[in-house]
Amino acid sequence: MHAAVITSFDAPPAYREHPDPVATGEHAMVVEVLAAGLHHLTRAKANGTHYSSTGDFPLVPGADGVVRDAAGRLRYAVLDDTRFGTFAERTVIDVRRSVLLPDDADPVRIAAAMNPGLSSWVALRRRIAFQEGQRVLILGATGNAGRMAIQIAKRFGAAQVIAAGRDTTRFKALEVLGADRTITFDEAGAAADVDVVLDFVWGEPAAGAMLPMLTARADRSAPLTWIQIGSMAGATAPVPSVALRAARMRILGSGIGSVPPRDFVAELPELAAAVTEGALDVRARAVPLAGIAQAWTEQTGERLVFVP
Repeated sequence: MHAAVITSFDAPPAYREHPDPVATGEHAMVVEVLAAGLHHLTRAKANGTHYSSTGDFPLVPGADGVVRDAAGRLRYAVLDDTRFGTFAERTVIDVRRSVLLPDDADPVRIAAAMNPGLSSWVALRRRIAFQEGQRVLILGATGNAGRMAIQIAKRFGAAQVIAAGRDTTRFKALEVLGADRTITFDEAGAAADVDVVLDFVWGEPAAGAMLPMLTARADRSAPLTWIQIGSMAGATAPVPSVALRAARMRILGSGIGSVPPRDFVAELPELAAAVTEGALDVRARAVPLAGIAQAWTEQTGERLVFVP
């Protein structure tokens, strides 16, 4: 069969022949891959910048995807840490980490939406007790995960969603998706009285936004939860110590390790249903897997989805 194969952290995947996968274990199943998204997580695991990267090569990337099982049923599957991912014609899944999809589900839409959607969905469902009527600030709202977060926060009953980003040309589109207000990172003080921050950027932008937000809060004793989800602007952030003393803020993370796999799996059916029903806007572009070397570093507003 053919697969995209990585042999070092500093080289893009090469489309080539690869041995067929073999299922071992009670819950393992060989499946046909129909569509697999190119996510930030996938890139980071492949280039060694993600904390779960192992450095074991050769590696077939791909953390999730839409597959067809031996009975002909469509499934969305999330893979555990493995060297045999979904960027291949076939792969092995753990059936317990998959969810059945309707026969008419669009594999490309599902593959594009589930990973970025899960980031905010799980953060609001599993990391905090989010309540209807709370106010949310999204740092990094112009990216795919941020766009999904606007819609998901509204779906969960957020009274106000403020979208913060760098690319002001995308602000109008964010308002169409449900953002009540759009701001740049240096206008963070305008979002002072939110209850939850969904942070997809970290680095200097996140650290720079904290103090203006906290010092401008009408009631500094009101709780603020800062959920760190992504690090597009940097793996470290110079958080000023006064930010942790000047207001009632707690910082926590949401991702692999801080959320048990069973919690991710438990949220899959409802999110998959929302995507299938068209309740969430998804921007996806299908790309033949054979063209992965050219598409690997492409920067686009759409989520790239590889189709074997």
